[in-house]
Amino acid sequence: MSKYKRNQITIMQFIFIIHGSQVGTGVFSLPRTLAEKAGTDGWISLLIGYCVNLIASITIIKIFEKYPEDTLPDLLMRLFGKFAGKVMSIPIIAYFAFFAWTILSVTMLFIKQWFLQMTPDYIVMVLLIIPGFFIVGKGLHALGRYAELVFYMTFWMFFLLLIPMGDSNWIHLLPIIKEGWMPIFNGVKATTFSFLGFEIVFLIYPFLQKKHLAVRGIVIANSITLFIYLGVTFICFAYFSPDGITEYNEPLFNLLKMIELHFLERFDMVFLALYLFVISTAWLPYMYGVVFSTNHLLGTKKPTPIVITLFVSIVICTLFLHPSWNQTGNWVLFISTVGIGFAYVFPILLYLYVSIYNRFKRSDSL
Repeated sequence: MSKYKRNQITIMQFIFIIHGSQVGTGVFSLPRTLAEKAGTDGWISLLIGYCVNLIASITIIKIFEKYPEDTLPDLLMRLFGKFAGKVMSIPIIAYFAFFAWTILSVTMLFIKQWFLQMTPDYIVMVLLIIPGFFIVGKGLHALGRYAELVFYMTFWMFFLLLIPMGDSNWIHLLPIIKEGWMPIFNGVKATTFSFLGFEIVFLIYPFLQKKHLAVRGIVIANSITLFIYLGVTFICFAYFSPDGITEYNEPLFNLLKMIELHFLERFDMVFLALYLFVISTAWLPYMYGVVFSTNHLLGTKKPTPIVITLFVSIVICTLFLHPSWNQTGNWVLFISTVGIGFAYVFPILLYLYVSIYNRFKRSDSL
């Protein structure tokens, strides 16, 4: 029997955990970032980034098909020995922790900007992470059910963005590839942070009930993310002029302000309040990654002490650092760079190593 049998997740939960970890606060600024790098051809950068993302995602699945009962910490210990495997797990824990910290800091700043301007940042952080304490502490199955519930609760929100289409000018998207392919390829890097999140498969694959559906699941998850990003990008490009869109830090936020409903005065505030649930599904999987990997490193089974320590540490860091928009912007750039190595380069190197390792292992057994 698998040691991860108790906390297994369904294919739908698998899909929504991956999709949820990808879609967060980055969607608000993504159209501007693409416009700065590739102009209104930025949607092509998204398609290329999606293809690169699928290659890396499927590579991760193919690695773990050879060891279906292993998470990444288990696999590292199998391949490199117990001591070296544990040492290699430390930077992975740091990656998950810093990624969660970055998303939480950006979310905290958004909450202060939207709703609680006069509230101290550490108080906002406490209110933000208290619900996460109960979800992460209950394990992956609870996280999967939460991610699935949030998707069903909020997926309709993105269709409301179609309301401004009547005032959009689709001529802004023409001509296609007007400045050549180089700006488009430069824009691919800008999509990295938005597509990151699929690397959580390193930890959740052995918990999947029907592992033969893993490739299908990760393709569906990435495709849902692409659909949302393309929709937001197209609408923002068509609504704002090619030059005007770069004047807004978060074009999607400005677009929401343009939507008016007769029965609702501040549609943007209601939308953003509900969107906090979507953002929570972006940082909770990384929190789970920290807790699970730390438990594995220390050889413990109870997650509660680690969850408490992690959340208290976040509040203390917020109290002393007081994250600003400039700081979080630098953190996003840093974690995006690290994410390229961990989510795109590392799986390919690991796949090659596993292939060589298995070949030599079979040779020794003959």
